[in-house]
Amino acid sequence: MLHRDELKRYNRQIILPELGLAGQEKLKAAKVLMIGAGGLGCPVLQYLVAAGVGNIGIVDDDVVDDSNLHRQILYSTADVGKKKAIVAAEKLKVLNQHVELTAYPERLTPVNAANLIHQYNLIIDGSDNFNTRYLVNDTCVDLNKTLVFGSIFKFEGHVSVFNYNEGPDYRSIFPDQPGNDEVPNCAEIGVIGVLPGIIGTYMANEAIKIICGIGEILSGKLLTMNALDNSVHIFQFKKSNVKNRQVETPIIKANHDAYHEIGMDELVTLLTQTPDEVCLVDVREPYEYEDFNIGGVNIPLYDLIDNIDRLPVDKKIVFCCQTGQRSKLAITLLKDDFKGNMLSLKNGVMS
Repeated sequence: MLHRDELKRYNRQIILPELGLAGQEKLKAAKVLMIGAGGLGCPVLQYLVAAGVGNIGIVDDDVVDDSNLHRQILYSTADVGKKKAIVAAEKLKVLNQHVELTAYPERLTPVNAANLIHQYNLIIDGSDNFNTRYLVNDTCVDLNKTLVFGSIFKFEGHVSVFNYNEGPDYRSIFPDQPGNDEVPNCAEIGVIGVLPGIIGTYMANEAIKIICGIGEILSGKLLTMNALDNSVHIFQFKKSNVKNRQVETPIIKANHDAYHEIGMDELVTLLTQTPDEVCLVDVREPYEYEDFNIGGVNIPLYDLIDNIDRLPVDKKIVFCCQTGQRSKLAITLLKDDFKGNMLSLKNGVMS
């Protein structure tokens, strides 16, 4: 039951026919766990608290740093050195006293993941490392929890919803976890400050839609957004048959045949000994390709499907990108439509 002041506070949402009083009451009854209170977590939390989500948990063991402040706008200089989860809960309580907030100033690990996640109806992952992403995903699959996912990299962001009504999960599109040193994080590669706000808002919107049962959910779909050219694309993917997920250890490997990787040394050998049998395709954006490349043709990831006829089926197609992640995604996106031999350059052109 909504209080009188809540009816006034949420009036602009309640008058939406798609949401209504019933939707607002669903928001109040919802229990959401936010993994990470950093760049993505800040806007997600601010909008869900403002929207009236009744019970929100915040998991983050990090402290506020000066380098966070250009994008994590929930915090200020006075918060530097303090635990993010605790500061976030305190500030969000000021925003909306009707929301119950619980801070967990600890790292999500295989030891505590199941205990934390099972207490909540909807999980949102805004973490910045692959150990946590795969742990969250696999735990959500085991506990049958829907997961809203977002990630950012330089000028690019991704959003999707996993394990929704037994739909595809994170491993359906990224079956294997990369090694700890294979993919740089924001601290190493950088990120434009406004991007977490854009992607975090998308994530909060998906969460509200899921809770209220409205709209079309990004299940089996990966939304990608590039802040440099304002391009937005949605790629569809299917549920994989990956079995035997493990959450006992933070490094997880799965058996699959979704893609095959090739090292730089092996690629050089192929290009040297059998150049006519190899087609190297750089799936980065044109500005990245022009800044530095190792040859091949440049077909941005977003344009691959429309340019599938440019890929010779009688050659080995080797996709490459900055770190090896987009090239893996290229194979996932084309595996149902392109019958040729596709490989991904491990660790990307950075190797």
